[in-house]
Amino acid sequence: MGKKSRLKTQKSGSGASTVVSPKEMLNLISELLQKCSGAAPSAGREWEEYVQIRGLVEKIRKKQKGLSVMFEGSRDDYFSELMTWAQENGASCDCFTVTNFGSEGYGLQATRDIKAEELFLWVPRKMLMTVESAQNSVLGPLHSQDRIMQAMGNVTLALHLLCERASSSSSWLPYIRSLPQEYDTPLYYQQDDVELLLGTQAVQDVLSQYKNTARQYAYFYKLLQVHTHRNIFTCSDGLNQIPTEDGGRVTLALIPLWDMCNHTNGLITTGYNLEDDRCECVALRDYKESEQIYIFYGTRSNTEFVVHNGFFFPDNAHDRVKIKLGVSKSERLYAMKAEVLARAGIPASCVFALHCNDSPISAQLLAFLRVFCMTEEELKDYLLGDHTINKIFTLGNGEFPVSWENEIKLWTFLENRAALLLKTYRTTSEEDRSLLEKPDLSLHSRLAIQLRLAEKQILEKASTSGADKRLYFQKKLEDGAALPRFQESDISFLENDTDAKLPILLGRLEEEEESGGVQAEEYLLNGEKASCGMGAEPGGDAVSRQDAGSEQEDQMESAERTEAHPKEKQE
Repeated sequence: MGKKSRLKTQKSGSGASTVVSPKEMLNLISELLQKCSGAAPSAGREWEEYVQIRGLVEKIRKKQKGLSVMFEGSRDDYFSELMTWAQENGASCDCFTVTNFGSEGYGLQATRDIKAEELFLWVPRKMLMTVESAQNSVLGPLHSQDRIMQAMGNVTLALHLLCERASSSSSWLPYIRSLPQEYDTPLYYQQDDVELLLGTQAVQDVLSQYKNTARQYAYFYKLLQVHTHRNIFTCSDGLNQIPTEDGGRVTLALIPLWDMCNHTNGLITTGYNLEDDRCECVALRDYKESEQIYIFYGTRSNTEFVVHNGFFFPDNAHDRVKIKLGVSKSERLYAMKAEVLARAGIPASCVFALHCNDSPISAQLLAFLRVFCMTEEELKDYLLGDHTINKIFTLGNGEFPVSWENEIKLWTFLENRAALLLKTYRTTSEEDRSLLEKPDLSLHSRLAIQLRLAEKQILEKASTSGADKRLYFQKKLEDGAALPRFQESDISFLENDTDAKLPILLGRLEEEEESGGVQAEEYLLNGEKASCGMGAEPGGDAVSRQDAGSEQEDQMESAERTEAHPKEKQE
């Protein structure tokens, strides 16, 4: 998305301003790799580690100054070439053009009226940069030998992009030249801008992303030195899932043109047509001539948008704040609570989410809090009493409280927990609003403060909601109101209810939502967004996001351990 990539004129570079010996550079790279691969810092020391890693990265960047492959002129100079190349290769280009939309950056502008659900964009496979095309390129031999590259498709795609960028004969050059040279994700923030996020729920994601990216860079720099005896990428350089040709699995890809679309609320309107072997996108709504064409990236929080896409979306209907909760193993009732939670398919310790809408907690979080606040007698009733399965079935349904006392306890807990989290911030909401009114605030500082304020607003709403619910159930208890009881006849009602009151049974709804498994997400790229979607989980951002997610990070760490200790089994 254009919002993530500001216009910058780049001059072609012919070499570094100073000569740096290969040994000196490898020593720095090794030091960086060692620092990023060590044990996790103790609680409260994450920022100190970040500053140390950042210092090493800046040293490397200074020594590599002038080594990056740059293109003459600005991005605007290459959009006409991009459109011509796309048309020659069978993409649709007749109803839109690439336009600069100011604060939103570059996007697609309709050149005629487009109807809702009209197929307006398609991109054939031969235009896509994929892991498969990387395997058939100069990277093929290296990919076949390195298990870490095989496990991390996003890194494979990043290296593929950089190799093609360095080749004057690449068929993808019209696309690559149209990509931005810099981004607005926290990887590119000044240290002072990152510091604005200290105390937020998002800061751990930001620090982890920086560390993971630095580790990946150091590892693959050394790998390429060994296998190619040359460097094709620098510390200044960093996707999208589609089906393979046989449709049997998915592969990561960069999708030209489609990745220029900006985000709005709505539904996923992108898919892959296996019969015609092309990515297709239909219009989210009616668009008049000259209007900007938007698509929906998926149910991403603003933390995800800022960290991975480099923009903040003020009207985000899916914004949420992560909150980690767990039953203490030292608690006397731990075993009973863990068993009830297990029967409901909920871990005894889990990362949940507080949402920005009127119902701040999900069915899964409601079920967890009810069990968390149960007395021993209530736990026995859910483990040994009559109709235990039915009772477990209703744990996540707001219509059937465990008891009035239990409801009072859980909403009091939520009220107090949200209030405590608010106290961890260095500023108040009012102070953040005042800072955002400053006209000279940098873009990155503005993004950090907007995200910080959005988190507080969600926590404030959760605390207020908890207080309101607590008072409501206290009134029920004082009035001696009868407790609603679940009946067998209620099953059909529960199964047909599609809102947040749905009960859960053996579910992992929150975990799936956090990982992108509930709904496919479109992570746009063209340098401006990291593209993903196509009915599958996101990969990683080869250009702007080089972290591939926790699973791929685990794979990299496991493979690194195996490289160092061949006798150990890879996870």
